[in-house]
Amino acid sequence: MDIITVYGTAFVIMAIIFGTYMCWGIGANDVANAMGTSVGSGAITVMQAIIIAAVFEFAGAFLAGGHVTKTIRKGIIDPTPIANNPEILVFGMLAALLAAGIWLMVASSKGWPVSTTHSIVGAIVGFTMAGIGIEAVEWGKISQIVASWVVSPALGGVIAFLLMLSIRWLILNTEQPFINAKKWGPVYVFLVGFIIALVTMFKGLKHLKLEMSIGMSFFSAFVIGALVGIIGWVLINRVKVDATADRDFHFASVEKVFTPMMLFTACAMAFAHGSNDVANGIGPLAAVVSIVQSGGEVAQKAALPLWVLVLGGVGIVVGLATMGYRVMKTIGTKITELTPSRGYCATLAAATTVVLASRTGLPVSTTHIAVGAVIGVGLARGVGAIDLRVIGGIILSWIITLPIGGVLAAFFFFTLKGIFG
Repeated sequence: MDIITVYGTAFVIMAIIFGTYMCWGIGANDVANAMGTSVGSGAITVMQAIIIAAVFEFAGAFLAGGHVTKTIRKGIIDPTPIANNPEILVFGMLAALLAAGIWLMVASSKGWPVSTTHSIVGAIVGFTMAGIGIEAVEWGKISQIVASWVVSPALGGVIAFLLMLSIRWLILNTEQPFINAKKWGPVYVFLVGFIIALVTMFKGLKHLKLEMSIGMSFFSAFVIGALVGIIGWVLINRVKVDATADRDFHFASVEKVFTPMMLFTACAMAFAHGSNDVANGIGPLAAVVSIVQSGGEVAQKAALPLWVLVLGGVGIVVGLATMGYRVMKTIGTKITELTPSRGYCATLAAATTVVLASRTGLPVSTTHIAVGAVIGVGLARGVGAIDLRVIGGIILSWIITLPIGGVLAAFFFFTLKGIFG
């Protein structure tokens, strides 16, 4: 308790610095994943992606991110053994933030789309094993996370593959692809509004104590989807045939129909990410602030002050603006060639998979789903359409995320313990 009293202010300052650094990493990597398909398909520019993320990540965090977050991350550790030594948890959360932040910086500089959730999970497991003991780790939860490496990208890939086939069947392989694109476009836009509304209601609004029945959630999502579909119909109707572009590429005008549709998916993915992951990124920061303010009490839940959310939002936008382009390039151009229609399928598939996962409680990663969805879109054109070497590098970066986060966190944990203990 004395350590908390004496060094409390220093711990909070360190938590703010490390937490902002971690959120910078989330922006550079996780948000870049959400935006990569939109940028890579040519629907929006990098600058537009940054502006959309700035607006909709903040909106998602404030409207649906919630003001309470679990500080003991997703039941990964049992805090009972350290109830009388709260400084252990403070050292651990600081070490986890710094370790995850460093790994995200390295991965982003290489253009590897890794999972920020798994980075922080690996870091927390590392400090728990080093500082509390192996028995304090909830290994059942870790095995679920490992299983999700296979399940979530596969599910995202299958949905993207099926969506791409539906667009081929309904639009691209018909006698009048442009007319059919304008006919079916609003239906696909409706799907975006409907699915993202479901994501928010299933995952985000529970923090606001806004409990909705499944039927009510579906009805509300249907209404929101219909409104978005009407706006999409207005925008799509403004698209005209470009005969010159069609001479170079037969489906140029058709792809132009999908460009305004991609704006909806970009905004929707940023909002969904903000509502689900921003608070998670600053969870350890909230834990440190809570322990210091309570004088050393280790609680399972901690209030998430408004300034912490603002800090997280700023860090995320700066991360996307400064280094996000590297990961956006990998997702958007290196795995397979994306057009607006392919990018649309990948983004919608990723959002759909998040909905399914949130209902089943499967611990999935937005990153893994996004990559799987892009691969699925590529496979719709055959295995030769995807770069297997790039995919191999991405999968390797996923596998090493947990152990690297763990080792770094253990090192920083003992360093902090040595300095302050």
